[in-house]
Amino acid sequence: MNRYKQLSLLAAICLAVFEFNCGGSPQTPPASTSVANTPTVSGTPVPSIGGTGGTDPTGSSGSGSGGGTGTSTPAPTAGSGSGGSGTSGSGSGSTGSSGGTPTNNEPNNPAPQGTTISNLHQQKGWTGYGLLPSSYSICSSCKSSGPKVTWSMQQGVTSPSQSGNSTQFSIGGQTSFADVLWNNHLIGQFSSQGLPDPHQTLVPSLHNFTYDVYFYVDDISKSQAVEFDINQFVNGKSFIWGHECRIAGGNEWDIWDNPGQKWHPTGVGCWPKNNDWNHLVIQAHRTSDDKLIFQSITLNGQTATLNYKEDPTPTNWYGVTINYQQDGDQNQQSYSVWLDKLNFTYW
Repeated sequence: MNRYKQLSLLAAICLAVFEFNCGGSPQTPPASTSVANTPTVSGTPVPSIGGTGGTDPTGSSGSGSGGGTGTSTPAPTAGSGSGGSGTSGSGSGSTGSSGGTPTNNEPNNPAPQGTTISNLHQQKGWTGYGLLPSSYSICSSCKSSGPKVTWSMQQGVTSPSQSGNSTQFSIGGQTSFADVLWNNHLIGQFSSQGLPDPHQTLVPSLHNFTYDVYFYVDDISKSQAVEFDINQFVNGKSFIWGHECRIAGGNEWDIWDNPGQKWHPTGVGCWPKNNDWNHLVIQAHRTSDDKLIFQSITLNGQTATLNYKEDPTPTNWYGVTINYQQDGDQNQQSYSVWLDKLNFTYW
């Protein structure tokens, strides 16, 4: 994951955007990346996004959360999320063990006591951020119209769709390995759901999260990586569960090591279907002693149980956010991904 776009995790950071830069390993946003200096977008403080680093296919380790030494092959997650790592790069999380155990069983349904925010892809609150190599920090001078990196989000799409109402996310531009991160603040500061939690009683009570989404890629060969992040900011700590599916970067799932600011290869393959719907379910847990547990990843009915433990990092942000990120490849070819039935459950 040489060039693992620190965009993804950065997206998480967008929730805590003020915390760290949305592009490099620590973005300024909230949720899902390490905390750093508070970045600003167009002169306005961006809410913490919690993103990860990016991936740089040039073989450099990349700045941001991605880590490890990469080969000259384009790294997955070009520039989004937690940091970059070479395709063959290896990294280790601060604690726990790497590698998941794939099973052919569907994951258990979210606990019935959980609260689900349904069809998030159809809702308001999404903000896109351009991330450029090699820092992968939120690009304050970038516009969605380009030219360095372009992006768009179109809701209400009837085809392709699972529900009759999907959302199309597109990226392009002129900069190799540029990424785009979309962030949505769900609970706490900047809540898009009417859940500001002013007395700070809800967020501290949450320990379990499920990110459940269907995604469709029109030409998967043009994608460096796609990233899905869950971010929680509570008790003065930033919990970023960054998950990146490297495609051009090597067809493997990586998870974000926020303290180490690098991506950690799981050894679990990621082979999403092209021009077809893929069903992804990610489960994450915060322990009673404030550790992150990357529990499992289920793609198209195949579950990899990780149970990987990681440490949080300091933050002044408060809330829960999610990120979705797309990484561009070496030629920054334009491509689109449609999301549908995006449900987020917490308890």
